[in-house]
Amino acid sequence: MARCEVCGNDYDMAFEVHAQGQVHVFDSFECAITKMAPNCEHCGCRIVGHGVEADGHWYCCAHCAREEGATGIVDRVETRV
Repeated sequence: MARCEVCGNDYDMAFEVHAQGQVHVFDSFECAITKMAPNCEHCGCRIVGHGVEADGHWYCCAHCAREEGATGIVDRVETRV
């Protein structure tokens, strides 16, 4: 069994995440997100999707990036007619 590095649970179905030359062990996606997902620099929520990078800062969406003064940030929305 492997021990989750976030909560310490020793779990037979733990999994590894290989990222940036390191190996992390988690027992759930919740723990993986807690450890690895960055926080939006405007609203503080965890960035679980693509997020938006502007001038080296990370935001959860274009709205938050614009609220912090970023320009030229556009959300991509498909419009169906």
